Amino acid sequence: MMPNVDIAARVYNHRWKIDPIVRSLLDTDFYKLLMCQSVFRNKPDTNVTFQLINRTTSVRLADMVDEGELREQLDQVRALRLTRGESTWLRGNTFYGKRQMFRPDFMEWLENVQLPEYELTKRDGQYELRFEGKWPEVMLWEIPALAIIMELRSRAVTKDMGRFELQVLYARAMTRVWEKITELDKLPELRIADFGTRRRHSYLWQDWCVQAMGEGLGNAPGGKFIGTSNCLIAMRRDLEAIGTNAHELPMVFAALAETDEELQQAPYRVLADWHEEHDGNLRIILPDTYGTKGFLDGAPDWLAGWTGIRVDSGDPAENAEVAIQWWKDRGEDPTQKLVIFSDGLDEEKIEELYNQFDGRVKVSFGWGTLLTNDFRGFVEGDGLDPLSLVCKAVEAEDRPTVKLSDNPAKAMGPADEIARYKRVFGVGAQERVEVFV
Repeated sequence: MMPNVDIAARVYNHRWKIDPIVRSLLDTDFYKLLMCQSVFRNKPDTNVTFQLINRTTSVRLADMVDEGELREQLDQVRALRLTRGESTWLRGNTFYGKRQMFRPDFMEWLENVQLPEYELTKRDGQYELRFEGKWPEVMLWEIPALAIIMELRSRAVTKDMGRFELQVLYARAMTRVWEKITELDKLPELRIADFGTRRRHSYLWQDWCVQAMGEGLGNAPGGKFIGTSNCLIAMRRDLEAIGTNAHELPMVFAALAETDEELQQAPYRVLADWHEEHDGNLRIILPDTYGTKGFLDGAPDWLAGWTGIRVDSGDPAENAEVAIQWWKDRGEDPTQKLVIFSDGLDEEKIEELYNQFDGRVKVSFGWGTLLTNDFRGFVEGDGLDPLSLVCKAVEAEDRPTVKLSDNPAKAMGPADEIARYKRVFGVGAQERVEVFV
């Protein structure tokens, strides 16, 4: 077991010595590695471009984060390789009840991969950060890039704080997290995981939050805390690595479609490939890339037999009700299906959704930004409030990608392509909800 770290002291000492933010290629979300293996198998030579997008435009990151330090942290990631111990963990560990989840040919490639070069410029107070290359390589930039930007922003805000001020800051944040955990522990059948890597305050803070969840809720199988999406923390803390797939897969497959008919079938082709590779709790549908209701209405019957669904945008209760009715209409028992809520959750919303759906479905939660980055109100000017920062695939083979989502505030892509996708996928009027995280 790794010893605990005095976070305030480490943050205080950052000003004298560069502390690498990402020290391992395993400091990423588990779903990235699962998807990477799928892409490595099915689309290894597809050229894809990822781009950083700050949806919280009021926070001028390029005015806060030093470009030289940002480049140093990004270059550090390009120098990383899997260690022998990390490779052994991936090759030999049991994930979701399956040993050797990662195939030997993929592992051999992953052990030797170097993340491709990046393009970094400034415009209107924001960083324009782009990654171009073969899909399996370039997709691995998403999580490290977000973690670096988020932590450099945290360092910029706290750089002039004294030692005692930092100790008080983290004591207040720890108290807030612990109060949330003790409130959630009142839910008797709670199943909850840490999904907070992408927009965390820092690696050390995420690690602390994971330990607090384990102590306050108990680690599975006997406890309510079922694991973490972060592979490095899962390995070091002997926890379950949690994750399945994300919007990236259907977005790229859709961009490669030649006709409207191929476009309409692209999200199902992705899951057909996934169906061949995985079973059990890895067969989780993420239906909202181009609208949940339209996706489910057009879904092939075999998808109804999958284990469950992840709700990641729009009104979570409404979309869970849509899924329940969809299962019923196809002769499935919703009480045997898993619904994972994962969008902008905090303890009050978790309690509300739990009370509404417990017993009707198997309820689980992926708790992200407001677990690992809730410093709201702790510094002047809300300087540590979380950002809505993403790093998305924006092009595939020089064609733009599109995401519609169940919330039009999360939509991305050229306006004419968004209109085309809405027509193809039958997306009607949508309610716009302000994106907080």
